[in-house]
Amino acid sequence: MENYLEKSTVQEIKARFDKDVDRFSNLETGQQTTIDAAFSMELIVDSIMAHSPGLKTVLDVGCGAGNYTLKLLSKKAPLDCTLLDLSQPMLSRAKDRIAAVNSGTITLVQEDIRKADLPENHYCTIMASAVLHHLRDDSDWEAVFAKLYRLLKPGGSLWIADLVVQETPALQRLLYQERYGRYLADLKGTAYRDNVFAYIAKEDSPRSVNFQLKLLQDVGFRNVELLHKHLCFAAFGAIK
Repeated sequence: MENYLEKSTVQEIKARFDKDVDRFSNLETGQQTTIDAAFSMELIVDSIMAHSPGLKTVLDVGCGAGNYTLKLLSKKAPLDCTLLDLSQPMLSRAKDRIAAVNSGTITLVQEDIRKADLPENHYCTIMASAVLHHLRDDSDWEAVFAKLYRLLKPGGSLWIADLVVQETPALQRLLYQERYGRYLADLKGTAYRDNVFAYIAKEDSPRSVNFQLKLLQDVGFRNVELLHKHLCFAAFGAIK
């Protein structure tokens, strides 16, 4: 049983991302630890456009420097964009980048998604990239997934790209410690691998794809879609 009291606090997570704005402003270099980051983003944006070609409103949860919203705007603009993140420096960078290509409204929300006051039945689509793995116990996951469902318009869609775990311990060791560990070591060496593993252990509490797809159905989504999975990273979505 994982001890969530030993995990990073919300303030500790915020402080880490406050210092990393420049790195996360470049998808190609900012998310090297995330396998297939650019590919998953492209898949999600194309899936949004395939399902909702007339979309008008988007909520980007854990928007960081705005990469996902920028990619979506490259396919569909203008859009009314709500950007939510713990980090004010991230939000400021995202606003500057998005305002340069978008004439729609831009709403900034500096808050934890668990506490954010957002309009229900409002958004055509919601994107959540590399953020939900910070949720902790089952009640956290259930409350947030149910909230995201309520925020969407009928027919709206939710899209997640994130770190995931395997439910079988032997496969978790194979895909995470061995295969993903080899990827990180090949990228920047064993010290880098060990550092990434250490901050994941301290900061993150990811769940399996199976857990999340079932929870999406349990909170009311009528369709769930697995777009892509590579080792311990996955991209998937759901339709309200």
